[in-house]
Amino acid sequence: MYHLALKMLLGDRAKYLMLVGGLTFATMLMTQQCGVFFGLLKWTTSHLSNMRAKLWVVDRKVEQANELKALRDTDVNRVRTVPGVAWAVPVYVTVQSAKLADGNFKPVMLVGLDNATLIGQPPVLLRGKLESVRLPNSVIVDELAVRRLSSGRAKPLDLGDTFELNDKEARIVGICRADKHFFGYPYVYSTYTQALQFAPKQRKMLSLILAEPAPGWSLDDAAAAIEAATGMKAYTEEKFFWATIWWYFKNTGIPIAFISTIALGFIVGMVISGQTFYAFVHENLRHLGALKAMGASNGLLVRMLLLQAFIVGFIGYGLGALLVVGFGRAAVARGEPPFMFPWQLPAATFCLVMSICALSAVLGIRKVVKVEPAIVFRG
Repeated sequence: MYHLALKMLLGDRAKYLMLVGGLTFATMLMTQQCGVFFGLLKWTTSHLSNMRAKLWVVDRKVEQANELKALRDTDVNRVRTVPGVAWAVPVYVTVQSAKLADGNFKPVMLVGLDNATLIGQPPVLLRGKLESVRLPNSVIVDELAVRRLSSGRAKPLDLGDTFELNDKEARIVGICRADKHFFGYPYVYSTYTQALQFAPKQRKMLSLILAEPAPGWSLDDAAAAIEAATGMKAYTEEKFFWATIWWYFKNTGIPIAFISTIALGFIVGMVISGQTFYAFVHENLRHLGALKAMGASNGLLVRMLLLQAFIVGFIGYGLGALLVVGFGRAAVARGEPPFMFPWQLPAATFCLVMSICALSAVLGIRKVVKVEPAIVFRG
């Protein structure tokens, strides 16, 4: 009987293709938009992934990682003297203008690392040596900086090449891979002292402090001790991550825009699949009535309809997910748009697609349960 259900499904090619096409579109729209949304949110926390540390000490008014308020230089020593802190180092983070060979300017995210320890270093160093950044006027740039700052040159920037950073010469001693910033700024790393020379002088230059809890101290206890002793805000990396994510949820329209599109994909899939499956069942009522006249129970007919719905769902989901994977690989290769594809995303999409199929099948099941075997004898 289940074999007969598949023959009925594949026999009506037009409706079969419409069902598969609708579910493929719904899968692709929901998964692709979720992937871009997750990737965009990950860009908002690029500071955390590009400067790894367990504790982030910032001004008490700072609510998220992309809006830092300057601290006093003496705040570093204040944090170092707090019980429960193993070490603390200064970091300078600012947006500066890099001059291109063709005379144009591009903004870059300049990061000044502690001179001695280089804590907060790039996550992946592709070429060059990290220690070379201590040389005068030396910087490490990420791959995006290489592409953008090479404009107007005969060949891309490489180790040993120079460019102007805020009217001062910067020599490239390393190339790294780093997550892109939310505003698209490439990352340029230098030492703390050198970064202060690249940047225009201000009364307060310290951006944030990276710290580590002492042995025997938990992250939360060390953070609480820092806040109590200094009056500054101390985040663990995880809490700073979620504080940044929720700040964008509460203060921007980005989540609403993406959630609306994802909901639209679900609704479109539901409408197309539900209407098409209902029409498919309606056209096959005579055959289903014949099966009922031959002794098929309502339970068997319901299982046949569910089999048809879920078979279409599996095929539509598979095609949609395959298209999204292709889109994701192309996005990762280009570096944009942002795209993130954790395993939870296809799993959640699969559940949504199967729920669409179940709801679509319910529309047909109601009609099948009420069908009378005598329908086969009507004209």
